[in-house]
Amino acid sequence: MTKSRKPWDLPYSAVTPEAVYRSRREFIQLAAAGAVGVAGATVLAGCDMPAVAAQGPLANVRKSPLSVTTPPNTWEEITTFNNYYEFGTQKSDPSRNAHTLKPKPWKVRIDGHVAKPADYDYDVLLEAHALEERIYRFRCVEAWSAVIPWVGFPLADLVKRMAPTSRAKYVAFETLHRPSEMPGQLRGSLEWPYVEGLRMDEAMHPLTILAVGLYGKELPNQNGAPIRLIVPWKYGFKSIKSIVKISFTENEPPTSWNIANPVEYGFYSNVNPTVDHPRWSQARERKLGSLFKDTPTLMFNGYDDVAKLYAGMDLKKYY
Repeated sequence: MTKSRKPWDLPYSAVTPEAVYRSRREFIQLAAAGAVGVAGATVLAGCDMPAVAAQGPLANVRKSPLSVTTPPNTWEEITTFNNYYEFGTQKSDPSRNAHTLKPKPWKVRIDGHVAKPADYDYDVLLEAHALEERIYRFRCVEAWSAVIPWVGFPLADLVKRMAPTSRAKYVAFETLHRPSEMPGQLRGSLEWPYVEGLRMDEAMHPLTILAVGLYGKELPNQNGAPIRLIVPWKYGFKSIKSIVKISFTENEPPTSWNIANPVEYGFYSNVNPTVDHPRWSQARERKLGSLFKDTPTLMFNGYDDVAKLYAGMDLKKYY
């Protein structure tokens, strides 16, 4: 049998070895202490990797044919490098601070132009959907990339169950706002609660999922427990965490990074190597564990099938 390679696949050699990753961590520690001055040692906002302390295993998880065939990065690599401003602005902050989050019990409010608005218990939502493992390329705005085995279900399945009306053109999301458990919300680094949104056709694309796990286990707190969004052709900051509200709207919803800095962060946030961030180039990327941007960035992160969603759009204007 011949196994076809998907356009977004990377060769096995592209996965960062653990020894290289450890060397990188030592390098960054030296850089933070002032012993080494390399710009690549600093990771800025927009990079979003899962973190430590997974909980219990998830049952009946099937493999998805939409996965890349590239082996994922190691558990240590993708659980010690994450961005979650609700627990601090440094990449190591969430793994130290997110133990204060209480992801159980959990409810998700669904409202707006939809036939079945209600406050849904997380466990009820989970039982209603079949879980899949999706191994996705994951891309951060400051040129970091990784291969991550998410567990979740298509957002489209939830949308269909809620029966949106013809007025629903967008899907908006909101993160938990609970400063007693999320100490970063006591600071003004962003406006709280964190909010995000997708156009309806983006939400309905089969690659878009609501993730509830990682490596076959429940999501760690630091990674957005208990439920988060994953849109693999967009930058990581688009994948909102710890969702408590999903709204169906007629107008384009506000998004947190666009509110904070509209010049640098647009609503669409697609991976586009031809559109530079004002402070760095997007043309090349740095694999998690590497010190160098030595890999050409792929349009839409290599997920070519989504290009049809943006046919006729000026992707430099709608960035």
